[in-house]
Amino acid sequence: MKKRGLAVFALAAMITLATAGISAMAAEGWVQESGGWAYYNASGNKQYNVWRQGADNYWRYIDGNGYMTTNSWVDNDNYYVDNNGIMVSGKWLQVATTTNSASGYDWYYFSSTGKAVKSKWEKVGDKWYNFDDTGAMQTGWVLDDMYYCDANGAMQTGWQKLTPPGETEDDDYSTVPFYDEYDDGKKWYYFSSNGKKVLPSDEGENVKQKKIDGVYYCLAEDGAMQTGWVCVTGDDSEDIEEYRYVDANGKVRVGWYSAEPPENLQNQYNHDVEWFYFSSKGVPRVGPGKGSATRSDLVKINGNTYLFDEKGVPLYGLQQVYIDSENEYTAYYFGNRSQSCMLTGKQRVDEAGDTVQYYFSSTGRGYTGVYDGYLYYMGKLQKADSGSKYEVISIPSGSSNKNYVVNTSGKVAKSTTVKDSNGTKYKTSGSGILVKEDGEEVEGGTYTNPTEPDWDSWNDW
Repeated sequence: MKKRGLAVFALAAMITLATAGISAMAAEGWVQESGGWAYYNASGNKQYNVWRQGADNYWRYIDGNGYMTTNSWVDNDNYYVDNNGIMVSGKWLQVATTTNSASGYDWYYFSSTGKAVKSKWEKVGDKWYNFDDTGAMQTGWVLDDMYYCDANGAMQTGWQKLTPPGETEDDDYSTVPFYDEYDDGKKWYYFSSNGKKVLPSDEGENVKQKKIDGVYYCLAEDGAMQTGWVCVTGDDSEDIEEYRYVDANGKVRVGWYSAEPPENLQNQYNHDVEWFYFSSKGVPRVGPGKGSATRSDLVKINGNTYLFDEKGVPLYGLQQVYIDSENEYTAYYFGNRSQSCMLTGKQRVDEAGDTVQYYFSSTGRGYTGVYDGYLYYMGKLQKADSGSKYEVISIPSGSSNKNYVVNTSGKVAKSTTVKDSNGTKYKTSGSGILVKEDGEEVEGGTYTNPTEPDWDSWNDW
């Protein structure tokens, strides 16, 4: 009680110093009455609902009963006075809650004028804070879930791992994306430098892809970062080009990657795990359907040439590729499944259990004509039937044929006369083309058609 008496005395000294020696009824100033501290103007009239300054230069509020208010909201709840009645200004203050805060109190910030900051963002120090219409500092998701303030009320920017809006949340979050071994129900969100949550752009197709700091990410409609296979149209599309593969850190995969196909497309693939190639924007590289590829569909990646099917898988084995016209095609060879890239030169190719020699030019095109003394068509070695010794193979050349005489090994008979197993004599030119048959001059004509590559032996796409 003694200490309280000293405090009251000190307060009295502060607020009455300016009126010392002057009659209370004749001069303006503070007067202590049984109901508390009152303030009278120069005319001797008691003041109500007004601010008045004491000798200490601090402002105090006179309520509707004419007495100084303490520990209370005043002046339409826009200001707050402390236990000495002094207006709070230029600082934070924790006040018993006026909302449904579980903690039982709220934080408020009062400007240098003493007015509580309400219904706005306010920068305090180097951080931004949001205040509702009562002035209470906000935490968690705010403003239609477009911003997030941490447990201390500070607006967040960059990557944040948070409980989605509307769900029970805690304050355990990190500042950069990383992989969590355990599913805690939280999601990654990205907030720009102004604190606003980044949402996927629409672009007319509900695209859920966004470039952030030079890297593409896939975001759900509420901005939550997605991982694994993501369909950017928002639907379970049947088109692999509408999917992106997102790593556990949220970055859209670029370049080569081996993965299980999207779940709803897996029945279209021949293997549980396939190789895919993703562009700089994460779009899977695809090609045409089987048998309809052209040379323009060949893709060079890191020094190797590939051909993709419509499901985004690099092809292997012999593939039929159209060249200069829609009716002209040849073979390209893409090795075995572990290679799946274009090979050139002489190759031993497995055709339905038989090993066949092929020759592919430096461009990968199956060679047609004589190479190193042997006859090829669409890259495939052309040989006489094993029982015939020699055979005339008619190779298409423009609107006519070139008739080559070859033995059972595929070697071209040049500048010579040979007999087949039936005794038929064939005389050839220096290039191996037939010029006489049984001594008679020949002009063109068609003999044995060349054997095309066995396309069906490579139908495991």
